[in-house]
Amino acid sequence: MDGEVQIRAVRPGDFNQWKPLWDGYNAFYDRKDETALPDAVTQMTWSRFFAEEEPVHAVVAEQAGRLLGLAHFLFHRSTISVEPVCYLQDLFTIEAARGKGVGRALIEEVYRRAKAAGSSRIYWQTHETNETAMRLYDRVANKSGFIVYRKGL
Repeated sequence: MDGEVQIRAVRPGDFNQWKPLWDGYNAFYDRKDETALPDAVTQMTWSRFFAEEEPVHAVVAEQAGRLLGLAHFLFHRSTISVEPVCYLQDLFTIEAARGKGVGRALIEEVYRRAKAAGSSRIYWQTHETNETAMRLYDRVANKSGFIVYRKGL
C-alpha cells in the first residue's frame, strides 16, 4: 500500500468500489450466497447515505483512487442523554489494509463527526469471534460489559 490514506464521506460515484467492500463486510458475517442481503437492502442502505433526512452516514478510506475500507454510522436518540448517540454499525477494510491503521483512522473519523454532531458517546458491537478487530477496539474504546440480545420479528 503506497500513498496517503484519506478518510472522507462516501460519494455517489463511489458505488462500484463501495459495493465490494459492503459485500466483503456482509460475507464476514455469513451474509452471502443464499443468506446474502436482498439487493433492495443494499440499494436502500446506499440511498440513505445521501438523503438529508436520514441519520445514516458513511465514510470511506481511499488511497490513490482506490477504496480500502468503510464505516457506516447513525445517530439516534437515547433515554439517558439529551444529546444524540452515535452507533458505529459497520466497519470493514480490505485484507491488505488490515494492521496498517486504516480501521483506526475510520473509527477516529467517526469519533470526529460524532463530536461535531453533538453526540455524547459512540458505541458499537462485534462478534465474539472477531478477535482481530477486538484487539484494535480494546485500544480505541472501552468494553461496556453489556451483552446483546435480539429476536427476529
